[in-house]
Amino acid sequence: MNWGGSARRCASLKRRRRESEMAKKEGSLLGGVLLISGSCIGAGMLGLPIVTGLAGFFPSLIIFFLAWLFMTFTGLLLVEAYGWFQKEVNFVSMVGQTLGTWGRIFCWILYLFLFYSLLVAYTAGSGALVSTFLQDLFPQAFPPSYGSLFFVLLFGGIVYLGTRAVDYVNRLMMAGLIITYAGLVLFGMRDVRPQLLFQARLPHMLISLPILVISFGFHNMIPSISAYLKGDLRRVRLSVIGGSFLALCVYLIWDFVVLGIVPLEGKWGLINSLKEGREASQSLSGILGAGAVGGFAQGFAFFAILTSFIAQALALVHFWADGLRIKEKKKETIPLCLLTLIPPLFFALLYPQIFYKALSFGGGICAVLLFGLFPALMAWRGRYLQKISSSYRVMGGKPLLLALALFALFIFFFQLMALLGVEFFPKL
Repeated sequence: MNWGGSARRCASLKRRRRESEMAKKEGSLLGGVLLISGSCIGAGMLGLPIVTGLAGFFPSLIIFFLAWLFMTFTGLLLVEAYGWFQKEVNFVSMVGQTLGTWGRIFCWILYLFLFYSLLVAYTAGSGALVSTFLQDLFPQAFPPSYGSLFFVLLFGGIVYLGTRAVDYVNRLMMAGLIITYAGLVLFGMRDVRPQLLFQARLPHMLISLPILVISFGFHNMIPSISAYLKGDLRRVRLSVIGGSFLALCVYLIWDFVVLGIVPLEGKWGLINSLKEGREASQSLSGILGAGAVGGFAQGFAFFAILTSFIAQALALVHFWADGLRIKEKKKETIPLCLLTLIPPLFFALLYPQIFYKALSFGGGICAVLLFGLFPALMAWRGRYLQKISSSYRVMGGKPLLLALALFALFIFFFQLMALLGVEFFPKL
């Protein structure tokens, strides 16, 4: 009797039954909310207190809510657009079906620049953190470039091992991120000085907009969330609103703690930190020393950068494999990993203080076009030119679409002028 064949058939039958049961299950609304908020919260928030703090905590609340409303409405437009299609589609496919071939090509190029700008920021941001850690272990000094190199060599290997390895590491790092954030807020509250929350330079309010845009960049997750919730657009809509609002609350608490501890002026102040490309956790550690808050801040920064780095690097490997039509086998993955990791490492080694510039480029150029302008254009073309209807339509009509498109273009040209060296504000 063929016991092996029977066992295999039995295992195959069980697997098909399990897959069928999984397919029937619908994801939960809470799961959708957490997926949206989780895709927002990451290394980008490390720079938020530095760039928003120049305007002061209370004026920055206006910018936070403005960015949140802008990105939430454009996210809801993508929910509407997803409802136009009967089958599951990704973001690039949605752009192609509404804005045509050139829209798809432009979207692909913007995605590529977005991935690389984020990886440059994360690689540069890791340099100071890792070099500080190495200096604690060994008696000699390590420049940030050594830290970036060590970081990429170590964690680039995890990306090479593939999705499963990244998934396991990411779970551990996310647990560390939650624990250190909770510890940072809990212990940091007692060091907050209320008078520091009133320090402000109002002319610099708009500097933070590009980084805020990228910090609410959950839009590429909408097709996945829609599939997870079985196309229930009502729950997808609630996931977008709830998830982005949860991220907003996390950001505001983080902002409150940092801006209540870090002054505007001084070696570790907000102005000097921005000039030197130093993220908020380093400023906290510099002011408070090696105590509990400083330790939690360094741990939080490390986990935030690492989770963002391995997720974006793996996504870029898949992006290249899909674009170049390369099968992701071990041998073929090596050149894809090199193509993914070497350019960001090169820029991070060449410009160690590029953290904020890379984030601003990613947010103010790439993300604002992809997740700000494109959704408005897609909704306009789909509704009014292609006459496509859906069970859900975002309120506001043409005035809202025009307002969102103009706001996206404002941020884009603001960041473009900044890259070209045009100064809108008094020098810091």
